[in-house]
Formats: sequence, C-alpha cells, structure tokens
Amino acid sequence: MSFSHRRFSVSKGPSTNELNSPIHRQFRDAHEGHRPHAGLDPSRASTGVVWCTERANEHGFQDAPNDWANLGQGAPEVDDDIEGSFDRPKTINVSMAGREYGSTAGIKPLRVAIANLYNAHHRQGKDSQYTWENVAVVPGGRAGLIRIAAVLNNAYLGFFIPDYTAYNEMLGLFKNFAAIPSPLSEADGYHIHPDKIAEEISRGTSVILTSNPRNPTGQVVKNPELAEIQDIARDRATLIMDEFYGGYNYTSNCDGTTVSAADNIVDVDEDDVILIDGLTKRFRLPGWRVAWIVGPKEFIKAIGSCGSYLDGGTNVPFQEAAIPMLEPTKVLNEMKALQRHFKMKRDYVLRRLGDIGFKIKNIPDSTFYIWLDLRSLPREINDGLNFMQRCLEEKVIVVPGIFFDLNPAKRRDLFDSPCHHFIRLSYGPRLEVLEKGLDGIERVIKKASASYEKST
Repeated sequence: MSFSHRRFSVSKGPSTNELNSPIHRQFRDAHEGHRPHAGLDPSRASTGVVWCTERANEHGFQDAPNDWANLGQGAPEVDDDIEGSFDRPKTINVSMAGREYGSTAGIKPLRVAIANLYNAHHRQGKDSQYTWENVAVVPGGRAGLIRIAAVLNNAYLGFFIPDYTAYNEMLGLFKNFAAIPSPLSEADGYHIHPDKIAEEISRGTSVILTSNPRNPTGQVVKNPELAEIQDIARDRATLIMDEFYGGYNYTSNCDGTTVSAADNIVDVDEDDVILIDGLTKRFRLPGWRVAWIVGPKEFIKAIGSCGSYLDGGTNVPFQEAAIPMLEPTKVLNEMKALQRHFKMKRDYVLRRLGDIGFKIKNIPDSTFYIWLDLRSLPREINDGLNFMQRCLEEKVIVVPGIFFDLNPAKRRDLFDSPCHHFIRLSYGPRLEVLEKGLDGIERVIKKASASYEKST
C-alpha cells in the first residue's frame, strides 16, 4: 500500500464528505499529525527582524537594498570612518591550525585574551580573576543563548517584557525549563528595579534572563542598582546577562566605560552569573559570528561541550584574527570613539523625531535603539504593524513592538499587548541612511494626517 500521494490517506485526496464535514476539519486542525507537511513547523522559522525583512523583500528590498533605509535590523555600521576607531581587518590569514577543527569551546589564545580584557576592565584589584577556563567562544549570540539554554536544569526561567525578539525562539525550543514572563512598567521606562528581581525569586524563579543594556528600550541598569540586583540573586538564582550593547553606554560622558555585571561578581567560579557578548555589536563585526560566554568554570565546561552537538564551534581563522583586537587599551579607545559617534547619531534622530511631532518620554541612554510610541498618530498608523506596512511603501524598514512582547508558549493574544503601539527604530546605520529613513517616516505621517483631515 503506497502513501506517496498523500501523507495521511490511502485515497488520492480528501473525499467530498470529508471536505464538507466541520468535525473532520476540526479534527485535522487540532492534531498536528494530520496537517500538510506535518513533520515541519514553518512558523518557527522567523524572528521578528527576519519576518519584517521578508515583508520588505515583498516590496523589492532584496533586489535593491541600497535604495532602502533599514532601520529595523539590529546592526551597527561596519565602515572604518568613525573618528578614533581602529581599522577592521580586510583580509584573514588562514594558519595551518585554522584548517583544522577547532575546540567547540574556542581556541585557547582567544579565550585567554577575552579573560584578560574582562580582568583589565572589570576586575582590577579584585582577588578573584577570570582565566581562559571561564570563557567559551561561540558562533554568534543566538548560538550562545541556545547553548546556555541547553545546559539549564529543570527550573522556572524569568524574563522581562519587552526584550530581545530572538529570546522568544530560544525560550520555546527547550522543555527543560518553564519560561515565565514578567512585564515591566512603561511609566518608569521599563526599568528593572532590584525589588522586581526579589519578587521574581520569591515566587520560585531560579534563572533570570535579560539584556543589559536593554533591547529594545535603549535603557541600562548600572551600578549601584546592578550590584544590588546581583547581591539579591547571589546563591538564590542564576543570572544570564546579555551584554552585547555594553559598549553603547552614554551615561558616563563617553569615557569608554563598558557596562557589565562582571564588575560586581565576588567569586568568578561561585557567583551564578553568565555573561554573553562578542564582536557583533560593540566591535561592529556582525558578519564574523564570533561571540563569547563568560561564567563559572563548571558552567563553561558544559557550555563548551554542548557545542559538539549544537553548532560545531566557531570559525577558527576568525577567532585567530580577533585576538589582537581585544588588547584592553585598544578596546577602551575604541569604546570612546564608539560612544561619541553613536551618541551623535542618537541626538540627531531624536531631534528629527521631535520635529516630525513625536514625543519621546524616555531618552535612550544606551544601545542604538529608540522605543517609539505611535499612539499620538492617526488611528490608521498608530500600531506597529500598520505603521511598518506604510513605511515599507516608502522603502523604510522598522520592527513592530509586538515582536518584543515575548510569548514563547503562545498563550496570549498579542493584539492586546501594550507593545502593539510601539516600534523599535535602530540608529545603527550610517547617518545618510538615518536621514533617508526619517524622511520616509515623515512622508508616512504627512500622508496619514492628510488622509485623516480629508475624512473629517
């Protein structure tokens, strides 16, 4: 008996009786095994940014990307013309070792360089110092998050809303922990207060995941509050701190200070604090896919090992090329240049948005994102999805806020989400791209306002 024509039926197709039967249709809809392509779940393929890019491709973005302003993707400009910034390598030397398989935890010289950087910038004068055994190199931030998730124990994992869209997929992949959302208050800028952490731990949360600096709101939790949060969690919960935007810190007069929980760790092998960062954002090399996880040796050994069955490890020649970039003085000077340049772009975008008519309640003090409230706009464009659609017509990409209301178990109707009336706007691209994008946004609002006035 052949099932080649139809996966779940011996006939050539569903009978008329089946097609017209509500109970048959209800049964198929309720049981995944009876759906077309039942072995696949295409809905798991897209993060929010990817989904928006796919919509842009439907409007021609893929065919002529230079005609567009991509203010959606979380990527910094990668050019070498930022004043005070070091030039990125344009060629990569491939050593004989680079032709071989590398350790899934990363090559030792790079792990040594990363540990040295953290000790120089965050552990000066402290008895407990990081070593190479406290570092695992991973092929990008998402791969690092997946590795961390793979080694978590049976636990309640707390996460905050809004936060980074890719957490949604990571939190939904594994069943060894239960992901528990915790909404933050818009009224105080979605700030994570120490008492919020204490509340999460008191209800049984034993793992807490968050970005800091915060994506998408552009805010940072810094000392002394960050230290207080770590004191509350010590010996009670594991903190997973996504610090990819740690260098985009505008709270210390652009002096190069990088925000990191590494400042407040008492014992690098006893404090349950896992940090993730990499070349992607603050070193402006997203295409290299070189990132790292820093934490207690016990965690790092497991995280390094699980790469053997998850991702196979990071490209060795790019690891070798990264080593000289991590010299501490060089990095400090790089962060000063980065902060001056991106603060200038932030101020330009905020000024333009103000001229267009937006009211920015919370000025971002970190990252390169603006969490933009649309509720003052005409009704037809005052939610993220409709606003994004109109922006696509002007060759501008933004990300609707609804994607940052993480919903990994799909238990909530996100159209009731308070994030639905926001977008995340990135000022990562070059200044001329920002100008083009803001011009497009201004056209969107003028057209909608004219349409509204005409209808009234």
